Amino acid sequence: MTHIARRMFELLEPICLVTYFADECDEELAALGHRTYWDGYFASRAAPLGRVAAHVVHAAFYNFADGEAARHIPSAWETIPPEASVAARERGSAASLRRILGEELAGSPGLLRAADLTTKAATSAPTEGRVMYAGMRTLPVPSDPVARLWHSATMLREHRGDGHIAALVGSRIGGTEAHILSALEQGIHPPESFGRVHHLPKERLAAVMEGLRERGLVDGEGRFTDAGRKTKQRIEALTDDLAAPPYEALSPAELDELVAALEPITATLVAAGSQ
Repeated sequence: MTHIARRMFELLEPICLVTYFADECDEELAALGHRTYWDGYFASRAAPLGRVAAHVVHAAFYNFADGEAARHIPSAWETIPPEASVAARERGSAASLRRILGEELAGSPGLLRAADLTTKAATSAPTEGRVMYAGMRTLPVPSDPVARLWHSATMLREHRGDGHIAALVGSRIGGTEAHILSALEQGIHPPESFGRVHHLPKERLAAVMEGLRERGLVDGEGRFTDAGRKTKQRIEALTDDLAAPPYEALSPAELDELVAALEPITATLVAAGSQ
């Protein structure tokens, strides 16, 4: 099932990425009155948790620097109800999928079957210890197949993300440190130039790099040590293992059917860069 969890991540992630890369979601959130991309991001992604304080969102999201959530929460909800932001995110994401996939693929029996099987998996896993996933489980599942596929893929993404955070915490890797390790895994050097962290104060990034050096995870040039590479590999392996439970709800035949149904969808999205 660990292998299946990794394969499903590869197939489902491009479906989820339309939310962040394509224009329709941004346009829907801006039309509500969100002033910036990040206002809409924090408001719509955190909305399933309810009107929680910024430090709760910071804890649940995990990989943002101190103070970043507080710049958007709760101010993003003061004039725009969380429910409206979540609905706008779904509308925009589904619209992006329909545009990229085209009428034939978006309306195909394969997509309908993919939506049904993804939903079966996404609504089957235990919620204990899965804060973001549990929040998504409180939302109604859309009836429209394209929206349902996006919604269920996003549920599974949050389920995986909760497990990934557990793996990071167990390895004593903080949110910014996780980005540095991901940058190194992708071959980005210096890792401080990675898009998810390059905007942070230089002093903050220097402290993070020094902490990783002291723990023997990066060397003097800011590259992986053997210990650092092994730590990253352990985190990814545990993340896959923790992401497996939803797929236990599907029979081997259903898993094969789901992979076959998703492959042309994912290929089309990857070719378009999910935007």
